[in-house]
Amino acid sequence: MTDRQVPGGRRAAGQLEGVVLAVLWAAGGPLTASQVNTLLPGDLAYTTVVTILSRLHDKGTLRRERVGRGYAYAPVRDEAAHTASQMHSLLQRGSDRGAVLARFVSDLTDEDEELVQRLLAAHVDPVHGAAGHAGTSHRGGHDNPKG
Repeated sequence: MTDRQVPGGRRAAGQLEGVVLAVLWAAGGPLTASQVNTLLPGDLAYTTVVTILSRLHDKGTLRRERVGRGYAYAPVRDEAAHTASQMHSLLQRGSDRGAVLARFVSDLTDEDEELVQRLLAAHVDPVHGAAGHAGTSHRGGHDNPKG
């Protein structure tokens, strides 16, 4: 059993959705269920792929367009926007945003911390029209917990 599978050889919940999304992001355009199935690793049943695509569509993650008797699917957002949305969703579930953010920042590599600092410094404040900084009021006025 791999770390990506649960007992019985089945994949962990959400893993197949992630693999399908990765295939669609790499494709750069809409794909049918059959095309997705061909590009997926392993040997999944066509009906499983259709189910995953339908669920992702129902969640609003994919858009679909009629192609013949079926559909072609494409992601609504690029991978970065999708991942950022997931991060925001997880952050909102926590009871102490400050503690979650402090822990997240403390676990960043030096390179990632520098990147975050550059991004914050370059962020344009939509209210004031100027570059925002980590200590400004629209960010909550917190100092960098990493020091």
